[in-house]
Amino acid sequence: MTLLTIEHLDVALGGQRILEEVHLTLERGEIVTIVGPNGSGKTTLLRSIIGSLPPSRGSISKAPGLTIGYVPQRLHLDATLPMTVSRLMGLPRRHSAREIEQALARAGVTEHANRQVSDLSGGQFQRVLLARALLESPGLLILDEATQGLDHRGTADFYRQLEQVRQELGCGVLMVSHELHVVMRTSDRVICLNRSICCAGTPERVAASPEYRAMFGHDSQDALALYRHHHAPTPLELSS
Repeated sequence: MTLLTIEHLDVALGGQRILEEVHLTLERGEIVTIVGPNGSGKTTLLRSIIGSLPPSRGSISKAPGLTIGYVPQRLHLDATLPMTVSRLMGLPRRHSAREIEQALARAGVTEHANRQVSDLSGGQFQRVLLARALLESPGLLILDEATQGLDHRGTADFYRQLEQVRQELGCGVLMVSHELHVVMRTSDRVICLNRSICCAGTPERVAASPEYRAMFGHDSQDALALYRHHHAPTPLELSS
């Protein structure tokens, strides 16, 4: 089932064209990751999909009745503001206690429901933001650099939880990430964006492309080597 179809998309801000001739599709159950340099239009593309930025040209089509959950790049809260996780989950509109409990469980942070948000670690807070995005059991989950600022362990834990969510809900996942090694390990498809789409395909195909190598240099070679390591056949598979 196709969840999202983008055709001939242009987006301009302040008279400057940020995105040009973007085409993209995303299927149910698929994890697609967008990579690209700073200023390449990654966040602009996500904002266009969720409806906060209108296209200058082209179309964005969504499956009928599609619900989207969105995890922003960052959310700034006043550290002096007394607010529990459960209270944050109820903003900007109220949800039932059962819905909140279920979303927290899916994000793996049930035990933090009554903690102050200001007391959470970076990884715990990002999981709470993931839980907020899961409140309505979305068919499409969109994440904008959701692990930015987390250490390696926090990042690995977050992506493991994301994979469990994908399996449980069967949702599609569209995310922006700068962590090339994680992208190659967790994505079904990778899209290189630099105002327009430079290359797209399986992680191995993209990592081997000249456009990707020109964009990321030595990091691209390391990411490709890691992808091949994680997808190498086992001795049993080789003998079968």
